[in-house]
Amino acid sequence: MTIILKNKHSLKVDSFEFKCCIGKKGVSKKKIEGDKKTPKGIFGLDKLYYRNDRLDKPLTKLKCIKIHRNMGWCNDARDKLNYNKIINTKKKLKYEKLYRKDFKYDLIIPIKYNWKGKILGKGSCIFLHLTKNYKPTAGCIALKKKDFLILLKIINTKTKIKIC
Repeated sequence: MTIILKNKHSLKVDSFEFKCCIGKKGVSKKKIEGDKKTPKGIFGLDKLYYRNDRLDKPLTKLKCIKIHRNMGWCNDARDKLNYNKIINTKKKLKYEKLYRKDFKYDLIIPIKYNWKGKILGKGSCIFLHLTKNYKPTAGCIALKKKDFLILLKIINTKTKIKIC
């Protein structure tokens, strides 16, 4: 099964079509850290990370991990070992905080962009996450919560995402 980003405003999965938003500067094959672009290509999906203090564990075939206060996603292009991976925020590295005051990361699925054989500075923290207003993201793909919960019921551990 493949999720297809048809254009900057819609994701298609089987017979479902969901409104979404993407990076502020569109889609690019030449993604770099902080450029506000969504990477072009076909990628796998990681586990579902969720805030269990805000919602129950969603129904999905993906492995689910609770987001804790000290969780971050490393975007420090100086650190080959931790770059584009989940880390403990007590480390002295740059990171994207997963336990946020807003709702955006109540549900997130990391997109496996720059995952294996990662290249420092090529981009990190590319997620499927939540939005309320469809404002452009920093490079992620965002959906409304009700659509995200439907998507979770459809996809599985072998699902890919195609970003055109």
